[in-house]
Amino acid sequence: MAKRIVKVKARRVGQIYDYDASDLELKRGDRVLIETDKGLGIGTVVLEPQAATEEEPKREKPLKKVLRRVNKDDLEREVRNTEREQEALRYCQERIREMGLTMKLIQVENFYDGSKMIFYFTARDRVDFRGLVHQLAQRFHTRIEMQQIGVRDEAKLLGGVGMCGRILCCQDFLSEFEPVSVRLAKEQDLPLNPQKLSGPCGRLLCCLSYEKEVYQELVRGVPQIGERVMVTQGRAEVLSRNIFGRRLKVRLESGEEAEVAIADIRPLSEGKREAPVPGEEAVEALEEKRPERRKPEGRRPEERRREEKKPPEGNKGS
Repeated sequence: MAKRIVKVKARRVGQIYDYDASDLELKRGDRVLIETDKGLGIGTVVLEPQAATEEEPKREKPLKKVLRRVNKDDLEREVRNTEREQEALRYCQERIREMGLTMKLIQVENFYDGSKMIFYFTARDRVDFRGLVHQLAQRFHTRIEMQQIGVRDEAKLLGGVGMCGRILCCQDFLSEFEPVSVRLAKEQDLPLNPQKLSGPCGRLLCCLSYEKEVYQELVRGVPQIGERVMVTQGRAEVLSRNIFGRRLKVRLESGEEAEVAIADIRPLSEGKREAPVPGEEAVEALEEKRPERRKPEGRRPEERRREEKKPPEGNKGS
């Protein structure tokens, strides 16, 4: 019998994995008891079992199994675990305030069998939480793990609604974060406004990367904003681009503005277009021409912004 694969979302948001459904008849929305790296857990079926095909790549590890649908006892245990997590969250926050620790507690995860608790937190610097772990272990009589996470992971755990009006992608379906840079916004001709380009976590929107390949293909060979080109009416400067409509808005040498098709753009008389010097590069080019106003050597603002946009690395401790 061919292996049947079912997609299950784990209890924590955004984590969807393939499981071996065996001969279980499952449908979307079913709550099931599953094997996890942390022991047993409860998940939700998001895609019905499908027969595995020969074209599927070989997996490094065998698929974990869906054991069965949850029963009344499983649901009661889940309720007890949730209540225990809320109690642990309140107790840990009180201890953090009393001990004056510079950390922000985000969430507590209690294992299905109660053998371990994970406390997720954020902090700017390293935190000595050994005393806190000792008090937590005495109170809840189980293994305690303190796990430091970044601001994106915080948004993923807490959830929310984005500026698009939909549930945050990291909460809904993203299982891993991909690096996002300001260059993606530039390629899509978006205004470089941090408030419009940042998500609730304060980092660049993950959705900027969704259409990266499409935009890169569409802008290939299209003049940049500020670039000087030759159109039917003569030399002109590109003011804006409509890459989907394949049209440009340009300013002619006479000062008039016109809209032209990208296909009608021709090289200048010397056989090439004049490249623009946009944004901060234009300012630096001007400073180079006027040495008396040249800026001191050091990192450029754009380099500092790139460093600030890097999500902090998470540390584990127990």
